[in-house]
Amino acid sequence: MSQKKEDTVVRDGVEYEEVSHDDAVIGKALKVSAGVLVAAGAVGGALWWLNTRPDEITEAQKSEVDAPVAVTRDVVAPAVHFTDVTAEAGLTFVHQNGAEGDKLLPETMGGGSAFFDLENDGDSDLLLVNGCYWPGSAKAANQPTQALYANDGKGRFTDVTAPSGLAVSFYGMGAAAADADADGDSDLFFTAVGPNHYFAAENGAFVARDVGVSGTSEAWSSCATFFDADKDGDLDLYVGNYVKWSREIDQAVGFQLTGIGRAYGPPTTFEGTQPYFYRNDGKGSFQDETAPAGFEVVNPATGVPVGKALGARACDADLDGDMDLAVANDTVANFFYRNAGNGTFEERAKELGLAFDRDGRSTGAMGIDAAWFRNDDALAIAIGNFANEMSSFYVSQGRADLWADEAIGSGIGAPTRKHLSFGALFLDYDLDGRVDFLQANGHLENEINQVQSSQHYEQPAQLFWNAGPDAKRTYVEVVEGAGDLGRPIVGRGASACDIDGDGDLDLLLTQSGGKPELLRNDQALGNSWLRLRLTGKGSNHAALGARVELHSGGVKQCQELVPFRSYLSQCELVLTFGLGKSAKAERIVVFWPDGTHSEWKDLAANREHALAQP
Repeated sequence: MSQKKEDTVVRDGVEYEEVSHDDAVIGKALKVSAGVLVAAGAVGGALWWLNTRPDEITEAQKSEVDAPVAVTRDVVAPAVHFTDVTAEAGLTFVHQNGAEGDKLLPETMGGGSAFFDLENDGDSDLLLVNGCYWPGSAKAANQPTQALYANDGKGRFTDVTAPSGLAVSFYGMGAAAADADADGDSDLFFTAVGPNHYFAAENGAFVARDVGVSGTSEAWSSCATFFDADKDGDLDLYVGNYVKWSREIDQAVGFQLTGIGRAYGPPTTFEGTQPYFYRNDGKGSFQDETAPAGFEVVNPATGVPVGKALGARACDADLDGDMDLAVANDTVANFFYRNAGNGTFEERAKELGLAFDRDGRSTGAMGIDAAWFRNDDALAIAIGNFANEMSSFYVSQGRADLWADEAIGSGIGAPTRKHLSFGALFLDYDLDGRVDFLQANGHLENEINQVQSSQHYEQPAQLFWNAGPDAKRTYVEVVEGAGDLGRPIVGRGASACDIDGDGDLDLLLTQSGGKPELLRNDQALGNSWLRLRLTGKGSNHAALGARVELHSGGVKQCQELVPFRSYLSQCELVLTFGLGKSAKAERIVVFWPDGTHSEWKDLAANREHALAQP
């Protein structure tokens, strides 16, 4: 047997160089000179997957997975075909991550997308977020730009980037579109490595504006969500920041993949950061109130910021009429900010059971979404995690102050262990009235298969059909029959939109360093559907944050109008409900963001209804 080098570790037959993850050590390392950091890297270059779990389930978990549960009906996922229509639809965009061999961490993480109505013509257009070449690159003189495509209402897109004013270059990550200044048009906010970017809609184009949300040039922002945090009628903005990063720190530490060479480093070796929370002044400008609003969290032992945010999901988890915020943090505790009702928030994830997985450990958390998945009062918050980690599936236990990770019991646990998941998205893809679940997957290292045979750079997305209350497990993985959705890609963002007006939800998956995939939903199951376009009163005329209860066939479905979800992405504003074989929605109740509610009865199926707040 050959002798191992000092400071190495062997896991699953793969040799890695070890590293310390202590916050104090990290903080000290970030303050010393680059030369010292290079030396430190020679001793302890780290790998992101160094601390992932082994590829087997524990005996306790096996026992739970195999536990007999009564099944009262056959569980067979319906055959639904997703067709790749990217080229046919006119999308020519290619994401540029700037990778040229230096293995800089941001290259692995982007980028997102946003469906929004550019022209106020009733269909959703598409914004695609781009990175760029790094300064000093020989290609930097010919930088790519962000991309905007107009939809003709039938799923055919035209590139309108140049006339829109968005032919600009920066290292973008995600995007969020909302009418922040209440003038009737959607404005755009981009998160980025470095300053963030805000574009106001003016005369059919977008103009860069300084409205107080740029952040700092040293920050690396990831997710963003507009929501009315203080119930004053206008839209505030939460921006998640990832790790304290610079090119100099990244290169100096020198992460290594044994037998391969330089590798992308783990977030465990970078300090955490504070997010941004911007309060809207009612006129479309913002004030930074991160600290007074309660969004700053530090490690009490070191004083170092804890957060390493990649996903955020606003939701009224306790149904008290104001919006709370769940945040997916990479390799540290997740956050859950409970809205105190007075414009401030309390971070309570640990006491509620949302901070860690079922074993009490932090995960490589990426994308996030939430849904009332059983058509009852149980809310689920799903988070896509790193390879060899199950996705998290937190379910409220009868009340909003107690949650449990039911990844195994729900059926998504074991199948998601084998993939590295980014986009996490709830949608009813087969229109049967039950919310299904989707994950976009893809690894970070293009050479990972050389050192870990169970992993691949390109990975198929995973679709889980909601089998309903009588099945052994709620979710059944659709292994075959999903068409082009099962093709391996370097998946990142995932968003849903009815691009062609046929009533079912199509999918957009983004790739790091590649083309997006626009997947048309070609289901032909004969299920009915109903789509709702809401209009609120006052500044928040899109009614962001509204909750809709739909009653049909003795079943109550519930959705929130929160398009900012998944990973760095945004879904369309119209809500889609599957009705199964029902011909109508017998009763619909809309709980508006201002605390009032309205009711409609006997809305016909298979059409879109416009519901305006009285």
